[in-house]
Amino acid sequence: MADRIQKVLANAGVGSRREIERWIKQGRLLIDGQPAQLGDRLAGGEKILLDGRPVRVVLSARQQKYYCIYYKPAGEITSRSDPERRRTIFQELKPPRQGRWISVGRLDINTLGLLLLTSDGELAYRLMHPSYEIPREYAVRLMGELTDEQLARIKRGVELTDGVAKFDQVRKDGGSGRNIWYRVTLHEGRNREIRRIFETLNIPVSRLIRVRYGPVSLGDLHRGDSRPLSAKEIGALYDAVGLEAP
Repeated sequence: MADRIQKVLANAGVGSRREIERWIKQGRLLIDGQPAQLGDRLAGGEKILLDGRPVRVVLSARQQKYYCIYYKPAGEITSRSDPERRRTIFQELKPPRQGRWISVGRLDINTLGLLLLTSDGELAYRLMHPSYEIPREYAVRLMGELTDEQLARIKRGVELTDGVAKFDQVRKDGGSGRNIWYRVTLHEGRNREIRRIFETLNIPVSRLIRVRYGPVSLGDLHRGDSRPLSAKEIGALYDAVGLEAP
């Protein structure tokens, strides 16, 4: 049975479904010499090109999937390439044996912490999609302590340029003076969302570290290091988005 091109390429680890849909809209994917369309299906044997380069997909083979977390330092970006030639996380990671790493969400250049990566495009797509409401937890260092009124505002919701944003949970986590730490949790990943929420309060964020994505935590991993996920962590990720683990 023919499957949609987004699903086939995502399962092969070519990219997440969201990335593949963007490539199709940009005209970067060709099937047998013709621009791919969002409704196209692959039955096997088609010649697929991405940016003029062949993409190999074997529909009948059950590909091994790979999973890891990486402690991203400040100064690295999550894109595969950068016109400014800044260092990317993919230069630091050994590629999987099959497919390629897909970053589950992004962290901006100044944000540190947990990046979840997999070669399973369908899993990555669901983990990022807001309908699955996967919680992300961050350690945030602020230049000053929040008042009760400010805490109430960011729990209730503040207006950003792309809609209302709020934290699911906020709690103080130590510090003193001009260096107060908080733990915040939210279930979406809009661009610079946490920093923008605190900007509405005129409180600068001096440090931002992602410490958890869904059931996977940073733990005692050191900055710049990576590790494979355990079988328990992998199973918990698939359970969180309603998929059967391989």
